[in-house]
Amino acid sequence: MYNWQEWRKNQRCELVAKRESISCETRQQWSQAIDTTLIKNFPHLQEMKLGFYWPFKNEYDPRPTALHFHQLGTILALPEVIKKHEPLCFRQWTPDTPMKTGTYGIPVPHGTPLITIDAIIVPMVGFDQQGYRLGYGSGYFDRTLSTYPQQPLTIGVAFEMQRLDSVHPQPHDIAMQYVITERGVFKHK
Repeated sequence: MYNWQEWRKNQRCELVAKRESISCETRQQWSQAIDTTLIKNFPHLQEMKLGFYWPFKNEYDPRPTALHFHQLGTILALPEVIKKHEPLCFRQWTPDTPMKTGTYGIPVPHGTPLITIDAIIVPMVGFDQQGYRLGYGSGYFDRTLSTYPQQPLTIGVAFEMQRLDSVHPQPHDIAMQYVITERGVFKHK
């Protein structure tokens, strides 16, 4: 029997290395295209409590889009790992929020209220045509999304070069409703 876990681990390493090799200029161009797509195609985010993430390892940086929606009244929240193998919690964030260093060295809001999100922009190491994502392997986003009685709007973001034929999803994986790359919007559910 084929070891899909090992395959996923190898794909993660290859895709992160590939993403980290992109020039700063190219990553900035692709990120601006994603920003434009998110702002143009999801104006209703301004009426929601939006979870997003602090960029890690040359991921698409959602902060410019988050700031755009914040200026329109969106309540923003960043994820925090409270305990290994547990769901994430989301803490309210504004540009003035004091930050602390969280798990994996990623900044998280310090002492702000917990927020129940209505929508989330999710980072992807890889993704496939069905909207399944390959993350870093800890399962935090899938574990968190599975706790919501009503699924928030899920928007996965990545660069087109991170697209795979299949991520070989596991039974616990949750597909994104939309995937956004520098080439546009792909709806899945």
